[in-house]
Amino acid sequence: TLQVFLLCLSLLFFSKAMSGSYMKSSITSIERHFDLPSSVAGIIDGGFEMGNLLVITAVSYFGARFHRPRIIAAGATLMGLGTLLIALPHFLMGRYKYDYQSHLYGEGPQWMCVPRGEQPSLSQEPTSAEPASGSGCQHKAQSSLWVLILVGNALRGIGESPITPLGISFLDDHARADNSAFYLGCVMTVGLIGPAVGFLVGSVCTKLFVDVGFVNMEEVTINPQDSRWVGAWWLGFLIAGGITLLTALPLWFFPASVPHEEELATAAAVVATVVDGVDPAHHPSIRGRSPGSLFASVDFLPSLRCLMANPVYVCMLINYVMLMNAFMGFFTFKAKYLEEQFGETASRSNLIIG
Repeated sequence: TLQVFLLCLSLLFFSKAMSGSYMKSSITSIERHFDLPSSVAGIIDGGFEMGNLLVITAVSYFGARFHRPRIIAAGATLMGLGTLLIALPHFLMGRYKYDYQSHLYGEGPQWMCVPRGEQPSLSQEPTSAEPASGSGCQHKAQSSLWVLILVGNALRGIGESPITPLGISFLDDHARADNSAFYLGCVMTVGLIGPAVGFLVGSVCTKLFVDVGFVNMEEVTINPQDSRWVGAWWLGFLIAGGITLLTALPLWFFPASVPHEEELATAAAVVATVVDGVDPAHHPSIRGRSPGSLFASVDFLPSLRCLMANPVYVCMLINYVMLMNAFMGFFTFKAKYLEEQFGETASRSNLIIG
């Protein structure tokens, strides 16, 4: 029924918002674990938008002419796999080795320039407060496995592309006019819970050492108050990816169309309007067309030209672009700002934002 689809779509909005906010909460841990500059960390976080922009227009236009629930399920599955891929580098690289100079948040300058070949064991205490010179001071990524995180985040963006346009249109096509706004409000409300949960999960995970379960924690001489601490950033991606895959599973079994709410009162109307699993009353453009001919449609460019000629629509686009341009950078590095300027731990920073 449409209500079951509403539940599945709401959970998908929750899971995609949760994984997105968790990425924001873990970006400083990833940056520290791979010794990345902030510019590269920003590119990694922007991988989601890069992947989304590649396919969103084509998916929104052509996807509405096919089996929308299955396209949404395929996208959600890809998004879940991309989320799991983000956690993969942790299992491929060695154990985390931190520099020996101790530094607590809020205790003045930190010296992190230590040649990698001279790192002590986990149990060795700090011996010097001076920075080392040489190759250790060169800010270079420890491993190129961070590329997998970028690819996984791009896959998340590609997988997310059909969820909003096709999911909302499916609800609107099959709901009564007076219920459509209510259903949309339900989806958005559940989706708004996702970012808060994502940051709370990030707060919990960053309290755990990055190699928890793989090393003897008694040998770890640092704690979350130490700037060398790296939380278990990978753990939340396993959780978010699993939730996304489970949420996508029921959508594979949905029909291409469900009975319209206004037609449920008369069974004869349902039989008359639902043909081969597609409701022609709401999709007149696909009547008589084969799927193969849809990609040869000449309606796409004229439709796009018509939209771009609408001044109200263009102004809304510009407004949204400017809003996101200001918001996303602030949202991505807000946790890092709290850590460095106010001496907060990564866990507490995520808790404050969440």
